Amino acid sequence: MDARAAARVVAGQGIEGNANQGGWRQVTIIEREVWERHTTALGVTIDPAARRANLMVSGLPLSGARGRTLRIGACRVLIRGETKPCHILDDAAAGLQDALRPDWGGGAFGEVLDDGEIRVGDAVTFLD
Repeated sequence: MDARAAARVVAGQGIEGNANQGGWRQVTIIEREVWERHTTALGVTIDPAARRANLMVSGLPLSGARGRTLRIGACRVLIRGETKPCHILDDAAAGLQDALRPDWGGGAFGEVLDDGEIRVGDAVTFLD
């Protein structure tokens, strides 16, 4: 995963240029606070890119968000479900996969509803 300051999203497809296009899992999202809480508890400092999520949000709990609509800047994402962490996380830090498994710790996945550009620092809120 390459960090970017901005990305174009396409309704019904996902992030322009991303390998995963279409379906319900067009974007994956993690929470900064959850990531930091679990990596701190494990005593490690790991770049969030190790999680391989497309977006990181802050100040907004994703737990139980299935069916809710998230606004990121001027674009909307319908949260379709919970992203379960995979074994690759244990390559970054032993025990990280298990630490992130409960209560949406691995984040969420969703469907892009609007074309547009999202940027680091855009406001992120739930619409409902």
